[in-house]
Amino acid sequence: MMYYNENTIIYFNGEFVKAKDAHIDLYSQSLHYGYSVFEGIRSYPINGGTKIFKAKEHYDRLRYSASVMKMPFTHTTEELTELTYETLRRNNFTDAYIRPIVVCSANMSLTKGIESHLAIEAWEWTNGYLANKMRVKTSSFRRPNPSGFYMEAKVSGHYVNSILACQEAKDNGYDEALLLDNQGFVAEGPGANVFYEKGGVLFTPAKGNILPGITRATVMELCDELNIPVKETRFTPDDMRGADCGFYCGTAAEVVELASLDDVPFRLQWENSLGSLIQRAYKAKVMEQDFNSKQDLNTNLAVA
Repeated sequence: MMYYNENTIIYFNGEFVKAKDAHIDLYSQSLHYGYSVFEGIRSYPINGGTKIFKAKEHYDRLRYSASVMKMPFTHTTEELTELTYETLRRNNFTDAYIRPIVVCSANMSLTKGIESHLAIEAWEWTNGYLANKMRVKTSSFRRPNPSGFYMEAKVSGHYVNSILACQEAKDNGYDEALLLDNQGFVAEGPGANVFYEKGGVLFTPAKGNILPGITRATVMELCDELNIPVKETRFTPDDMRGADCGFYCGTAAEVVELASLDDVPFRLQWENSLGSLIQRAYKAKVMEQDFNSKQDLNTNLAVA
């Protein structure tokens, strides 16, 4: 996938520059220790223009991540949002994935950042991150102990664990991994939160051992609007295998059907599941389109 070309413009360290001309210090703490924070954000083509979905929530979290990691970072959410819209405008992007990242200056010691630099990158997007009907494998890798990390911060170094789990799954012929926490309960996918349906109820891992995603929060808002019961709780892969349906959700993935877990297929046809209903409701929400929730819900429940 091409993320940029010779004409791509990014915001970097106080100015708009060509992506090919932007560089970071090879002695940066971020490069050596994974000491950087970032966000994944989507913009959608709305009414002939573009609109960033939940910009405030994403940039509030970026600022939170920088704060708990003791990074010097003074941009406001409003400033970050304006800079992002300008980045999209300069590249003529509407349907885009946006990656703001805060990196730190040269520092070979294991102390807080001395100086930070903001980059805002974007590229055109058509949900190519995850394919639908994914075959998922429970990973041998576990999520880190939450006592050792700020689990609700989106920190670059955390994602080494995700790379290991994702590649292990692909090397074994699966599409994606499912990670457990350090106690053996289901946590999340390498880059997405997880839900499963059983008996007309959606279940999702409780906070504490996961990155509680903004898409996850949106799914739960939709459940409230659609009167779909959802429980945040601990559960094991055994509880999830062979359930009615399962899905991953995230900014890039949106809502993606899981075909099976550890070669055990989910029971319902996807179009008859609550996951499918949430998938369609989510798409309508980000595109600011009407969604006949009552009609769709009644149809799904009647078939199921």
